[in-house]
Amino acid sequence: MMRPPVRPDDDPRNTQVFLRRTLLEQGYDDYAISRMVKDCVLARVRRGAYADWAAGKVLPAAGRHGLVARAVVQQAKTPVVLSHVSAALEYDVPDWGLDLDDVHVTRLDGRLGRHEAGVHQHCGKVLAGDVVRMNGVDVMSATRAALEVTTVAGVEASLAVVNHLLHAGHTTLRQLAERYAVMDHWPNTLHTDVVLRLADPRIESLGETRTYHLCFRHSLPMPEPQYEIKDERGVVVARVDFAWPSLGVFLEFDGKVKYEKLLAPGESASPVVIREKRREDEIRRLTGWRCIRLTWADLAQPDRTATMIRAALERAAA
Repeated sequence: MMRPPVRPDDDPRNTQVFLRRTLLEQGYDDYAISRMVKDCVLARVRRGAYADWAAGKVLPAAGRHGLVARAVVQQAKTPVVLSHVSAALEYDVPDWGLDLDDVHVTRLDGRLGRHEAGVHQHCGKVLAGDVVRMNGVDVMSATRAALEVTTVAGVEASLAVVNHLLHAGHTTLRQLAERYAVMDHWPNTLHTDVVLRLADPRIESLGETRTYHLCFRHSLPMPEPQYEIKDERGVVVARVDFAWPSLGVFLEFDGKVKYEKLLAPGESASPVVIREKRREDEIRRLTGWRCIRLTWADLAQPDRTATMIRAALERAAA
């Protein structure tokens, strides 16, 4: 059976989307389209839109959302730009806690949007510099997308997005504050102020963001992110994820990704764990501080973990 040509691209999200009307114009009929879907040549992206089956197969949830988003843009009957969660994902933000069921777009004609069939159209004033080109598609700038996410997601998930964009250099605290100041009459901004007060470009990962939010949510003393440890000569020899210097406590988040980043070519995880333990011992020797270690399992039990951290801080203070 004939197969539509697929545009090569290093990013699977940019796999060419074929609209039904385009396939019909190329000589395919509905029977041929159905056969290509059945034969795993094409995958149905959404109603009336298809893409290469193999490319769609390898995409994670965020990537599949991006593919659907491209189909939505092609099918839109009015000019739109990806916004909110759909725009933020183009900057490869963590998708933890984000609702990926709806594609978010903002109309550029100034008319009211609607919410139907997996598409949430927004109406908002678009300023100069708000729209940029990212991964071959028009999206809201990182600054605006970060603020938009806070209107459709919870504080913790929004903070993970904002911290990622800050740490990656896509935006700054100043740019966020300036853009937030002109968000006149935006709905659902209850979380925005909280997120901006907690946002910190020093925080490097989703696990660190969730740990920081856990401290805030449970009224724990807020730690200092990425605290530098110096030796007897004043030379920086290590950085810890978080520290309470006045209490003599530091905290490290142990995520799988963290250890993977430390691996040398061909190295297994065990040497990394040993090296990390030696690093912790050296920090203890230099500072005399206590160490708290958290994992993803700890973040899944926030009440219990907060109680543990509070007890450790109280012991250190005593």
